[in-house]
Amino acid sequence: MAWPIVLDTVLLALAASLCWGTADFTAGLKARTVPLATVLTVAQGIGLVLAVPVVLASGRAFPAAGPALASIGAGVAVIVGLACFYRALAAGTMSVVAPVAATGVAIPVLAGVLGGNHLAAAQVIGMVAAVAGVALASRHPSLATTAAGRRRHRDSIVLAVVAAAAFGAYFLFAHIGTRGGVAWLLLLANVTGLLGVLAARVVIRARPHLPGSGDLGLLALAGVLEFAATGLYGLANRHGQLSVVAVAGSLYPVATVLLARAFLRERLVRAQAFGVGLALVGVALISA
Repeated sequence: MAWPIVLDTVLLALAASLCWGTADFTAGLKARTVPLATVLTVAQGIGLVLAVPVVLASGRAFPAAGPALASIGAGVAVIVGLACFYRALAAGTMSVVAPVAATGVAIPVLAGVLGGNHLAAAQVIGMVAAVAGVALASRHPSLATTAAGRRRHRDSIVLAVVAAAAFGAYFLFAHIGTRGGVAWLLLLANVTGLLGVLAARVVIRARPHLPGSGDLGLLALAGVLEFAATGLYGLANRHGQLSVVAVAGSLYPVATVLLARAFLRERLVRAQAFGVGLALVGVALISA
């Protein structure tokens, strides 16, 4: 690829990661006081409302079976990932949970290897660093002295790991889905996500919950940012290599961690802070 195209691709992916990180902090914070089903319903509903006019304006015909199914798969992956991620953010320490969830970027890189690509030494080092960082970040925080606190911390890490796997799958599906058009990726993914949330609400018999105006406004903002991130990531995928775009898009924990430290005054023990930094460095090296 020519250098300007690479630069544009990376900038789009980085913009997507900024939107994702801000949306994750906002939605994760609200998930502490608002039912998770409501958080996801509002976010996916906002995305669907915004996607419809985008598709109409694009003028593109319905995509072929491959990209369409991939876009639907992206919707399934992202709703599973967000459900686990938001729950983890609500229950655990955001500065720890976010970098753990970002390690799912290894999945599209490994997929490239299976497809014939070769891992550079820096990528191998990055994967090792990411795993080591997750292990260090997963240590019980000093404040979790009770059994309940330790259990919440452990559960948040498990949820973050599941979210990482789901987000990694999303990167793969979205890369294929953009072949049918970014607009259709947005619409099909959001339709799938919203239907999935509504079906889950029926299965678990979740009670209807109408958030207050303040909560609704912040949840709507999170939904708009999630939609913008998906669109920017889709645009980056049009010309970018999967591994580069996925890693640049997976740097969203930087925004989440900074916001958590600024607004929640989160503090980590030294080993955890080192683990968080190591995980982020690992994520960056995987793209080398």
